[in-house]
Amino acid sequence: MKVVFQYDAGPGLRRRLEALAAEGFVVVPCEETDRTRFRALLADADVLWHILMPITAEVIAAAPKLRLIQKVGVGVNTIDLAAASARGIAVCNMPGTNSRAVAEMTLLLMLAALRKICWFDRKTREGRGWPLPPEIQDALGEIAGRTVGLVGYGAVPRLLAPVLRAMGAKVLYTARTAKPDAVAEWRTLADLLAESDVVSLHAALSEKTEGLIGAQALARMKPGAVLVNTARGALVDEPALAAALRSGRLGAAGLDVFAAEPAGPGHPLFALPNVVLAPHVAWLTMETLERSLAVAVENCRRLRAGTPLLHRVV
Repeated sequence: MKVVFQYDAGPGLRRRLEALAAEGFVVVPCEETDRTRFRALLADADVLWHILMPITAEVIAAAPKLRLIQKVGVGVNTIDLAAASARGIAVCNMPGTNSRAVAEMTLLLMLAALRKICWFDRKTREGRGWPLPPEIQDALGEIAGRTVGLVGYGAVPRLLAPVLRAMGAKVLYTARTAKPDAVAEWRTLADLLAESDVVSLHAALSEKTEGLIGAQALARMKPGAVLVNTARGALVDEPALAAALRSGRLGAAGLDVFAAEPAGPGHPLFALPNVVLAPHVAWLTMETLERSLAVAVENCRRLRAGTPLLHRVV
């Protein structure tokens, strides 16, 4: 069984993948942006292990033998599910495998934004860490004593909420319905935005949530508040966010995701000093890869055996 893995695996992971040949699985890593090689590899692939680069109807049509698209992660918005279904190709995800890594990265972005860590890093490298401008001194803050609002209450917020509370934050959340076991207080989205010093996005991307945080939502947020997004870039109206940050209406943002990925040079948010950035790597740890590999290999075994797949979406 041939598996194309949309990931530029390092030496250690490559050795793990090569060892799967003993089970009859030939796993071929391919860097996501190498579209020419990717299309060539798909020609005789049985399984695709997919990360982020969109799997369109055109991509699916170029893979006549494909039987399974295995999402490494949770969100399947980057896969044309209708095209896969029309071909009878199974689509599976792996909920929970990256939740701890994303929760940790979310906390990291909150702290980095509140403590202006990118500014300090740059100035320290320049040998100009001292003296500190008054505007920087006045902008530094802690999680403790602040109100953190979580938009969504899935696996990541469930891990994050008790940590934030232990650090001294008041934690709010919004979801379609209140969760009886939540260790946070439920609010409507409008009230959460108005009350929170830090707003963190954890909603799935859909037609209803695209552009959820637009100009009106940003205007409801507290002056000087922080927005963190480790979910999906299209949840946010990026030009509106850039304007709010540029004007000082918002104090800072911590972003791991963007509406179009990979985000290229010249992005309007990249020039702003009050933004902490990462290239959609909140999920990426060796521990996440270990958990993900276990699910992906198990589904290959099940596909070969003709038994029900784990976490099937289509």
